[in-house]
Amino acid sequence: MENMVYAEELVREFLVFRGFTNTLQAFVKELGTDIGKGFQVDKILDLIFSIYIPKFQAENLIQLLRFFNNCFSSHETHLISVISELDISIIRYYIIHAIQAGRKDKVIELFDIHGTELLQKDQHWASWFAIPYVKAPQSEPQFRVYFSQEWSNALHLSLRNFLTKMFNGTRIPALMKISSERNMVSRLKGDIKQLNFKLAQLQVSLEEKETQLHQLRSNSLLATEVIVGTDSSSNPLAGSGEPTVFVPASSHVICVSASAQTGEREPKHSEDSRPDDTQVSTSKISNHSDAGNDAQREEEFPEVRVDFQETFLGHTSPISRCRFSATGDNVASASVDGTVRIWTYDSSAPTSRNATIYCGAEIMSLEWECKSDRLLLIGTADGGIKAWNVDAKRVVCDLSCTEAFPSVLDLKCSPVEPIFVSAAASRWPGSSDIGKLGYASLTVWNMRTWKAMTVLPLGEDPPPITSVCFNHNGKLLAAAATDGMIHMFDMSAGLQITGWPAHDSAISSVLFGSDETSIFTLGIDGKIFEWSLQNQGKVLWSSDCSRFCNLRSSSHYKHEMALDAYGRRLLVTSNSLRAPIYQVRGHAYGMRTLPHSASITTVDWHPTSPIFLTGSADHSVRVTSMA
Repeated sequence: MENMVYAEELVREFLVFRGFTNTLQAFVKELGTDIGKGFQVDKILDLIFSIYIPKFQAENLIQLLRFFNNCFSSHETHLISVISELDISIIRYYIIHAIQAGRKDKVIELFDIHGTELLQKDQHWASWFAIPYVKAPQSEPQFRVYFSQEWSNALHLSLRNFLTKMFNGTRIPALMKISSERNMVSRLKGDIKQLNFKLAQLQVSLEEKETQLHQLRSNSLLATEVIVGTDSSSNPLAGSGEPTVFVPASSHVICVSASAQTGEREPKHSEDSRPDDTQVSTSKISNHSDAGNDAQREEEFPEVRVDFQETFLGHTSPISRCRFSATGDNVASASVDGTVRIWTYDSSAPTSRNATIYCGAEIMSLEWECKSDRLLLIGTADGGIKAWNVDAKRVVCDLSCTEAFPSVLDLKCSPVEPIFVSAAASRWPGSSDIGKLGYASLTVWNMRTWKAMTVLPLGEDPPPITSVCFNHNGKLLAAAATDGMIHMFDMSAGLQITGWPAHDSAISSVLFGSDETSIFTLGIDGKIFEWSLQNQGKVLWSSDCSRFCNLRSSSHYKHEMALDAYGRRLLVTSNSLRAPIYQVRGHAYGMRTLPHSASITTVDWHPTSPIFLTGSADHSVRVTSMA
């Protein structure tokens, strides 16, 4: 019935759209009568036996029977004969009912109008023309059976079974299938969503199990003391009769040899010679050194399992920033020579938005408009903020910060309101020391008028703000400063509401957690903290990635991090050829990306899928889908 109503609505909508007013009126009138009752058996039986026959509406009864003859005319020959027999029985039931009700005039009226038609169909009707004039037809052998209750009940049952069979086997018009297919698609989408959710849960569970497994292996390795016997031959391990343990080449371990004569143990250090970890210093690990244990654990990060990986080679200088668009369909990447490229990693996606933008200064920040893929904001080292329309392929607005704050360190769009915030510094450092940026300015801009709305208060001579981030509803803004402070702003009031010292050194990047109850900070010393927003100052999770991204030994002016869509994986830039992917609250374990040929300068996660971006000083940008 739902399909029928939906199909009728489609027909009505089409007739109105085409302006077929007369047809629409006729259609509405026909719907009012609905002689077929939507092919609902119970309603058809009630129409025949409770309305047409008791009220002696012979003409309506004949029209209904003709309607069903037309509906079923394309069926098999034996079914057509059954239809004819049922027609005859229904009309005879009408006649019997009229005789029993004392309305012989209705019988005569029926024969006067349709007698000829009935004779043409069946010559047996000739004897029935006399029934109005027979005094006691129920006593006549020819008519007696039709007055019995058994025959009446058999007719009801036969008609019900026949209509049910015919309607179930009737070919459904294509128009009525639209509703069913729509419901099926909706149901399948729901099933897919549930399955994706279950898959994500299973992936998280699998990663946790793998993390536990790596922890057990690491603990086992550190707890094992390899005792090797000495021999007079040149190979100290040969013929010793002692067990030999083969250690992965990526680990820095101490091999201990035992002298059978003296019982002395001499440490021999094995260094990691893998070519992709060029900026990693060799560590000496002992069972009593926590720092050494952490270093070994990071070196034992497994390589990420890759479903596919695409490399973009359109830049000619080191990559400074790369960002997925709001839907993840496009990628914007920038290089230090002032070039921004917009591209897509999916070969099946349209390339109409691909573009190259020349800004004339080093790109320090990129940000897509949160509600669409249409606008890309670009912040430069000379105080410029450009708004690029990817559909029109032109700069729709070219803003300039004040001369006092020429370095646009970060840009963030509100996820709700048509505004964005720019974090600018008073001067370009000229070195890798992020603390030499000068003073800060936080400006709120209107994206409709492209004018500054307000400057957020930071106090007198505030240290530079290196990173900003909106929460999910755009009501809160977190800002990280070079003095290690986190500042929280109420955007509706435009005032700072709280703040706390998060690091002993400058903060390089800040992010809200996926559940909006925590905030992540990355310091220039490589320390990562997850802070509780419900219990200010409480650290929920922490990790030390100084081996990968310590600005004190880096040529980058700022490192950054990115959270995946589920808030479980944290990807961080790296001085090395590989970037670490930490499992948040996962015992400080994680994975490593596939290597670039130079350090990784910028990272980002796809907004909905387990796909991440890595931009490198080797001029390349990679899109990696995790298996």
